[in-house]
Amino acid sequence: VMLQVEMVLFVCLVLLMCVFSQEPSSKVVADRYAVFWNRTNTKFHRGDYHIDVCINDYLDVYCPHYEDTVPEERTERYVLYMVNYDGYSTCDHTAKGFKRWECNRPHSPNGPLKFSEKFQLFTPFSLGFEFRPGREYYYISSTVAENGRKTCLKLKVFVRPSNSCVKTIGVHDRVFDVNDKVDNTLEPRGYMTSIHLYMCLLFCASLLLSLLSVS
Repeated sequence: VMLQVEMVLFVCLVLLMCVFSQEPSSKVVADRYAVFWNRTNTKFHRGDYHIDVCINDYLDVYCPHYEDTVPEERTERYVLYMVNYDGYSTCDHTAKGFKRWECNRPHSPNGPLKFSEKFQLFTPFSLGFEFRPGREYYYISSTVAENGRKTCLKLKVFVRPSNSCVKTIGVHDRVFDVNDKVDNTLEPRGYMTSIHLYMCLLFCASLLLSLLSVS
């Protein structure tokens, strides 16, 4: 009898682990957010371009890209920096900022350069960056035009708290053209949770039957 009680308790423990692993921050499917880093992107014009993400989501930055017929002097090149709030406000990376990516191949034969940032809590890579829910992060680039006026493109990213990530704004990952416009839509996320829970229940039932047959 004691052995059967221990079996039931063990299976219940496994089931509880499956249920509580369904916290929104541990979602199975990640969203991808496409940002086209160039002056023609109207989302940069107001100076308040921002996106809200969840842990494990991705930011895909697409660099400017041109046909071979466009002369070099008419192309856009950028160095992107991650900065603090002061650097974001003043568009200055020299105080507390570091270089993240460089858009330096406007005539790339394979299409626009794409750089991806994964918003993760921990990273094993030296060039990776760790993010925390509830905090804001800032990206900027700066160029000096021929007339001497400074052109600043900047993006604010807010990492949403775990309890607000049940539904997130999603962009399907696909091949983008530099002139594409991305429309964000709400996508339900509950179906992956249901599948995961169903698999846990099936596993627990099989485990319980196996243990009972052994006893």
